[in-house]
Amino acid sequence: MLLNIKKITTYTCKFTLLILFALIAKPLFAQESADKILAVVGRNRIILQSELELQTAQAKHQDPKFNDTMKCFLLQQMILQKMLMEQAERDSVMVTDEDVEGQLENRIRYFTQLYGSKERLEQLSGKSIYQMKEEFRENIKEQMIAEKMQGQILEPVKITPAEVSAFYKRIPKDSLPFFPAIVEVGQIVIDPPVSKEMYEFAYNKIEGIRNGIINDGKNFETMVAFYSQDPGTRDNGGKIEGVTRNSPLVPEFLAAVFKLQNGEISPIIKTRFGYHIIKMISRKGDEAEIAHILIKPEVTSADFKKALSKLDSVYQLLTTGKMTFQEAVGKFSTDEAAKRTGGMIADPNTGVSELDMSKLDPGMVRLLDTMKIGGYSAPQLFTTETREQSCRIVYLRTRTSPHAANLKDDYNRIMEVALSQKKQQKIQTWVTQKLPTYYLMIDPEYQTCQALKDWKTTTDKAK
Repeated sequence: MLLNIKKITTYTCKFTLLILFALIAKPLFAQESADKILAVVGRNRIILQSELELQTAQAKHQDPKFNDTMKCFLLQQMILQKMLMEQAERDSVMVTDEDVEGQLENRIRYFTQLYGSKERLEQLSGKSIYQMKEEFRENIKEQMIAEKMQGQILEPVKITPAEVSAFYKRIPKDSLPFFPAIVEVGQIVIDPPVSKEMYEFAYNKIEGIRNGIINDGKNFETMVAFYSQDPGTRDNGGKIEGVTRNSPLVPEFLAAVFKLQNGEISPIIKTRFGYHIIKMISRKGDEAEIAHILIKPEVTSADFKKALSKLDSVYQLLTTGKMTFQEAVGKFSTDEAAKRTGGMIADPNTGVSELDMSKLDPGMVRLLDTMKIGGYSAPQLFTTETREQSCRIVYLRTRTSPHAANLKDDYNRIMEVALSQKKQQKIQTWVTQKLPTYYLMIDPEYQTCQALKDWKTTTDKAK
């Protein structure tokens, strides 16, 4: 029996607020009348029927084939977390209040963005932000301590190339996974340089908007609706909630925010996105709710021609071998995020640069079909993730055809699976060693679960 140390459920924006919060905290509704204790670890670490049912509901939403066997496995994972907590207490493994508060802020910010505003979040949950934090704090702390304890157990676990090879050879040939075409793709992006005249025009426009608000008493939210060029906030009155000093906003914008008092309007702020005016809606310490108006300087066809002309020069340097791709990214790219990855495009969820071609946009797929490995595209216009036009050169570093898994093309993937299995074995060994030292009670209804039989037997022997 191996314990799956990975989470068997993931958050989803399509499910209800209740179930989402159930994964990170205590239930948002009382079920005492129908609740019962399913398991106890140590002296007072209990698992309730309601907790299991809520996580089961989420798992079924993710996988309609979820069955009772998988439910037993889910309970096993919940018991494992309690065991990790019990061991953490024995080993004095703790997390700081600041770390817990930071995690709470991140969770609240996620759900605030998901549902549009703090007011909407509070309405759906029936609780204030303060009440949610206080109710969820202990559970979040428990999760973090369990994860830290598990990290200490697994820290020594490494894997060698020989072990990876041996793991691969044990997989039956007819069971090898089949991978679609995989590519590693990079790009050098040069945003069109905006003319001085267009900057002046944009500045004059936002200056007139600000004067209308300050001097003529025009409504800020109305001016947002008429003029702001930020598509992400325009339809919400320009609001950005939960802004802190660590928010992922450009530094000059953040600096301007925390100079404002409640109700105050900022002077005109220039960032790489254009010109902003900011209204402080409310501020409590280092957290603020704001609204802003953005006016972007217009990019002309002449500006695009300049960017493409510059990329033509870069293209010549690359194709003649006078400059490497990484050097060109560092010297010419206007995409700061790309510079941190050497220009390679990575999966935003995993950070991995090996990308499944079936998940790329059709335009990129058509372009890559015409390119050779190690080759560069001609300079081209493209649409960014923020729906803006820019210019780029695409670089195809590697490409694999659809194939069954093999060590040459898929070593990193196979290594990850082999390492994961080795970690699972380490956790299983740890459980076998530690379980006799814990008090463990499992409800008779679940004692017949295959996933829990060994645990029950081990506990019985300790009596």
